[in-house]
Amino acid sequence: MDIALETLLWVGLAGLTAGWVDAVVGGGGLIQLPALLLGLPNATPAQLLATNKFGSIFGTTTSSITYYRRVRPDLRTALPMAAVAFVGSALGALIALHIPKEAFNPIILVLLVAVGAWTLLKPSLGTSTALRFDGRRHTGVAMLTGFSIGVYDGALGPGTGSFLVFALVGLMGYAFLEASAKAKITNVATNLGALAVFAPGGHVVYQVGLVLGAANLVGGYLGARTAVRFGSGFVRGVFVVVVAAFIIRIGGQLLGLWG
Repeated sequence: MDIALETLLWVGLAGLTAGWVDAVVGGGGLIQLPALLLGLPNATPAQLLATNKFGSIFGTTTSSITYYRRVRPDLRTALPMAAVAFVGSALGALIALHIPKEAFNPIILVLLVAVGAWTLLKPSLGTSTALRFDGRRHTGVAMLTGFSIGVYDGALGPGTGSFLVFALVGLMGYAFLEASAKAKITNVATNLGALAVFAPGGHVVYQVGLVLGAANLVGGYLGARTAVRFGSGFVRGVFVVVVAAFIIRIGGQLLGLWG
């Protein structure tokens, strides 16, 4: 595929922005996928998804390492959650090869509206950690959450990080900052799971993916450091803004206001 320099610059800018947003609250794919769609109008859906995953894994890996060093999330929850998320994402990627992506937008919109409303109606949500489960039940809920969202990430992906953060905060009782740290570790696994299916099939456009990955790496590092510095209140604020922007964007697409 012959890629113009302007396209690479455009993708790089989108990747930098998406990497920062993804590191703070997740959902960078809702910035990257439209950018790839504009930059690679002749690419297949599988190529777009695969290239997005390839670029994203640089950012999620960088931000997860940064979070781990500074937040020290409990790996006894994060690693089992990530392991089943890998399996779920690989399964979702297999599904993605056979279903139209347009079917997902209404589902994503409903989920985002519910997530945004719940966060706004509960101002104290995610300000501190107050776990709702313990022991094996805690790990079991985390694994079920990881697998379910992993399937979604492999099949489509946009908003995965935000859904992981919200599930960890709203369902399991984590503070936003610790939830973001665990979400990033899980997100690395979901990206790997999808790539395990997409890469052998030759769907990754590596020239674009490498530019996207380099930009994601920088954005992910800066985003993680920003989130750690300013804490859960800052992450919650960015979360609400990002979810609102996604609702407007996807809702506008469904109503035909823009492409």
